[in-house]
Amino acid sequence: MYAIIRIRGRTGIKKNIADTLDMLNLTRISHAVVIPETPSYKGMLQKAKDYITWGEVSEDTFKLLVSERGRLPGNKRVTDEYVKENTDYDSVEALAVAIYNEETTLKDSGLKPLFRLNPPRKGYENTKKTFVEGGSLGYRSEKINELLEKMI
Repeated sequence: MYAIIRIRGRTGIKKNIADTLDMLNLTRISHAVVIPETPSYKGMLQKAKDYITWGEVSEDTFKLLVSERGRLPGNKRVTDEYVKENTDYDSVEALAVAIYNEETTLKDSGLKPLFRLNPPRKGYENTKKTFVEGGSLGYRSEKINELLEKMI
């Protein structure tokens, strides 16, 4: 699974890139989504690479993300009681593992498809350079987990 975080805002953005970001549910800075690794999603990531960063999320980081930043409609936190009543799983952690293993989805479990995060502690490196050049944009493989932990 890929975790995607929007880094840059919407000023001066081309319409086709803005449409791609809308399709990914990334409408604001510091919003994150989690998607499966498919060729169509990879094409969307390449199109929006100048506004987002992404990488493979680990299971531990994903559990933390769902438990801390997962929300229900009405901006309510995800609780073990809600998960027991409305899904086939016993706890938030079990639900997060099932979503990570693609047994279910965020939408099927009643959670919102995006995570609203804080800006990272110590700030972004550079919002106009790629990760390889010492910035924040583009593909960052396993290093996305470090950024997510700074933002949760």
